Amino acid sequence: MRLIMKTEPRTLAGFMELLPDEQILFNQIKQKIENTYKKFGFLPLDTPIIELSEVLLAKAGGETEKQIYRFTKGETDLSLRFDLTVPLSKYVAKNYGNLSFPFRRYQIGKVYRGEKAQKGRYREFYQCDIDIIGDGELDIINDAELTSVIYTIFKELGFSDFTICINNRKILNGLFESIGQKENSTEILRIIDKIDKIGKEAVIEELAKLNIKKENIEKIIEFLEIQGTSNEKIEKLEKLKIENETFKLGLEELKEVVKNVKLFAVPEENYKVDLTIARGLDYYTGTVYETFLNNYREIGSVCSGGRYDNLAEYYTDKKLPGVGISIGLTRLFYKLNELNLIKANKKSISDVLIIPMVENLEIPIKLATELREEGINTEIYLNNKKLKAKLKYADKLKIKYVIVIGEDEINTKTINIKNMETGKENKIKLDAKQIIKELN
Repeated sequence: MRLIMKTEPRTLAGFMELLPDEQILFNQIKQKIENTYKKFGFLPLDTPIIELSEVLLAKAGGETEKQIYRFTKGETDLSLRFDLTVPLSKYVAKNYGNLSFPFRRYQIGKVYRGEKAQKGRYREFYQCDIDIIGDGELDIINDAELTSVIYTIFKELGFSDFTICINNRKILNGLFESIGQKENSTEILRIIDKIDKIGKEAVIEELAKLNIKKENIEKIIEFLEIQGTSNEKIEKLEKLKIENETFKLGLEELKEVVKNVKLFAVPEENYKVDLTIARGLDYYTGTVYETFLNNYREIGSVCSGGRYDNLAEYYTDKKLPGVGISIGLTRLFYKLNELNLIKANKKSISDVLIIPMVENLEIPIKLATELREEGINTEIYLNNKKLKAKLKYADKLKIKYVIVIGEDEINTKTINIKNMETGKENKIKLDAKQIIKELN
């Protein structure tokens, strides 16, 4: 007898696998996000998970490049996509002549980053992205529309107490230029972007390491601590009288976005100007967004994004400005689950379980087919077990309705529909239309 060596069934660290009930819940959340994107007219897009390394890494560098899953197949140098924005850049540049602008696309797909696996942070995870790409120019009102998309998504997911924080990178860059810190602007942005995580004193310490004068650090902190409503903050920014063109342009853009957010009927309690929002990624050049669940700030931003000047500069000379947002769905799902804000209580996607108690399955299968044609998720129990075991199966998977079909039911052309939640049974004709009426 040949001895088969057993391998321990285990999953790589940083890769999520869910039980069926959790997967059903995950899919429901993903579907709500996708349906919202569709409501706003975004077109579906799917790009390859594997790309040529020279294409995917045209802009990559630093920590991003270190996290890439890169390998060769024969003589071809390949990489797994690490986000959905770079593949979008390639796609728009490649298909420019066949697209209608502004190009509004959504993509929901897995991306891969070989970072250190830790609780709630994955190496393989779903991103849910939308972007609006302009040909040469893109009106600032598009930035306001995206706040409406974010608002609609989180209302659809059952949340009401959340805040979409809005800022403009030009305001920050203009401030740094006005105090002679233009060359340090990217690093300063990275530091102040962490203010919620590390606190004001730690931010001051990190800024001091850049050899910024004390009075200029004080100006930066004073700027970040401007308080009030969104309109009051804008008024205080105007009163600073900063004579810098970048700052002025950013302030005008922010005013325009805030004005138009109101047109999209986003309630004032669900958005605000937040001057601490910087977004660390280099390609954001204007409006930036971060979204927080107010009672669960420890989750971090649940939806972020911003405006960029030129999406595909590494692939084409055409200027393609855009604005987009992204939801890291895998991490969000993990955090919501950990905090018991969502509950996986649906163990099956079947609406009805048909239990045949006859050898000839023609009538049970015919009934199941008719119900499926009418959009009813219908499962047939096909294994040879006793009725008690079959009913236990339905109960364990929490399938709401059960129809038992035996010789008596076939001869009398009547069946009993049992509601497994209430225990109630109704006797009706063995007819798909009658059954559907009963289910509704």
